[in-house]
Amino acid sequence: MSALPWRGRPRLAWLVAVAFLLALDQLSKTWFASTIALGTAVEVTTWFNLVHVLNTGAAFSLLAEAGGWQRVFFIVIGFMVVVPITFVCLARQVEPLERAAGALLVAGGSGNLIDRIASGAVTDFLDLHWRGLHWPAFNLADVFIVLAAGAWILMSFRPPVASSESPS
Repeated sequence: MSALPWRGRPRLAWLVAVAFLLALDQLSKTWFASTIALGTAVEVTTWFNLVHVLNTGAAFSLLAEAGGWQRVFFIVIGFMVVVPITFVCLARQVEPLERAAGALLVAGGSGNLIDRIASGAVTDFLDLHWRGLHWPAFNLADVFIVLAAGAWILMSFRPPVASSESPS
């Protein structure tokens, strides 16, 4: 018997990875929300703070001040991304790197989706800044999504796999 129950079972490994990443995201948001008062920052370095902010918008607070309709819009978009990628990663034969990128995207998208459904806003706690310029605050789910996008961009530069079919 194998030491790892998912060895040779890529779909089970994918589910375990998604569950682990999603738990990491949700636990980190809960911890920072309970440790740092809303709207405050804790300086870690001259270029990095831990903060507690709520984002009702999307990336870079896009549509954050839209009046409330954006909550349903972003929930629908979240489902439209997470469900098909989950289906593809579980139902098809997918390359390991593509499956890993899918796990990152589904975990990150689901983490932010849970926040939007539960409270109408996403909890952000990471703040990068330099000389008074602040990158918008973000969270682990956002990191997972960016890593997935980066992996897919890198995969797009690979040469196509040669077909095993011979021409007739």
